[in-house]
Amino acid sequence: MKKDDRFVKQITPKSADFSKWYLEMIRKAELADYAPMKGMMVIRPYGYAIWENIQRLLDERIKKTGHSNAYFPLFIPESFLQKETEHLKGFSPEVAWVTVGGSEELEERLAVRPTSEAIIGNMYSKWIKSWRDLPVLINQWANIVRWEKVTRPFLRTTEFLWQEGHTAHGTEQEAVDETMMILDLYKEFVETELAIPVVSGKKSEMERFAGASDTYAIEALMSDGKALQMGTSHFLGQHFSEVFNIRYEDKEQNLQYVWQTSWGVSTRLVGALIMSHGDDSGLRLPPNVAPIQVIIVPISIGNWKEDVLPAAKDIERELLQLGLRVKIDDREEFTPGWKFSEWEMRGVPLRIEIGPRDIKNKHVISVRRDTLEKEQIPFSELSERIPLVLQDIQNSLFESALKFQTENTHDVQTYDEFQKIMDSQRGFIKVFWCGEPLCERKIKDETMATIRIVLPEDPHDKKEGHCILCGKDSNKRVLFAKAY
Repeated sequence: MKKDDRFVKQITPKSADFSKWYLEMIRKAELADYAPMKGMMVIRPYGYAIWENIQRLLDERIKKTGHSNAYFPLFIPESFLQKETEHLKGFSPEVAWVTVGGSEELEERLAVRPTSEAIIGNMYSKWIKSWRDLPVLINQWANIVRWEKVTRPFLRTTEFLWQEGHTAHGTEQEAVDETMMILDLYKEFVETELAIPVVSGKKSEMERFAGASDTYAIEALMSDGKALQMGTSHFLGQHFSEVFNIRYEDKEQNLQYVWQTSWGVSTRLVGALIMSHGDDSGLRLPPNVAPIQVIIVPISIGNWKEDVLPAAKDIERELLQLGLRVKIDDREEFTPGWKFSEWEMRGVPLRIEIGPRDIKNKHVISVRRDTLEKEQIPFSELSERIPLVLQDIQNSLFESALKFQTENTHDVQTYDEFQKIMDSQRGFIKVFWCGEPLCERKIKDETMATIRIVLPEDPHDKKEGHCILCGKDSNKRVLFAKAY
């Protein structure tokens, strides 16, 4: 690659064209690239490193709650999907089918998994026989294929990566408790590690998962005012256990159907990081999931390899001993200024600059990516100061995103006001809704806004009102938004 080809190019401002900015960020920061097959992407090392950090931090939480990882086949017999009509109907437009194996036509088509309830239900029917076998708490990290018509890297692609939990319980209450526990776990994880505030609640009947009794979700507001579903937790009831005959003998020796849940998050969380925190200069990654937390740039002037580089390597060793992810950019073919722009675009949370003058004064210059604020840090204080700065960046990104969400959550009383906000500002719109799918569908058709969640009861909130569309008395508060 020629040197000129690697220089940072101008990035389209977010305010000018958010969609173009988003796609440019993915390509220029080398998070992903388009695959030759329509609707698919190649996740590049820098993007995959973010996913690995997400996976590691979430996997730790999942295992702490008693779940174990397993792996189930990529292919699902068509007959398995046909057993649960509502489930198949919900996914059939997106299912990819395998009809030929080698040179032979298959006797039965195989679906490339769009989700794994069917294959896992079949296996659970073999494994679960007694109350002693319960609960079954299994998670898998896998790839999923859904033949999407409109795709966008990380947000919606034909193939994507995710984790999906599938649990079986002896009682309804245990399954409900599991569903809500995972919902809370997702919320805590996304807010703590990704620094993205979310709202959580139940989906409307029209928006719930095919085959579930209830679907719950965490929803975030991206910086263009559109919502993104970040994760879902489904109470499946006994639908799948009845279909796949997942029964156990209880303590009184009676046969009972198990109660089930399923839940998952995917690589769309990487897209959420871009859209929530990025600015006109590029990415702004939260330190907890950033592939590189600290980039050290030695100022390459004079005899810098003998004078500056050794000091930079000493700092690198010191920070590595703290468990931080640190890198020195000692490339000779680029100027320090070019490197500053490069790492700003890639969203590295903290940059350390060190040159001959800094060595003489026994300090470094640190530059925060979130605010671009500079600070002189003495060599003797690096081990104490750097972790504190990184934590402050993590907190600052969350507070900034929370402020945006609060300022763009609108409590409206009339449908005219609802339509005006959707046409101009977007954001979350909090309204009363009668609960009728007809009203929900009409609002969606006229404004492209959908119910993101039905809000849980709030003792400080107004208890009753009138449906935003039909005017009927209502005690259901919901959040509408245009969504990805």
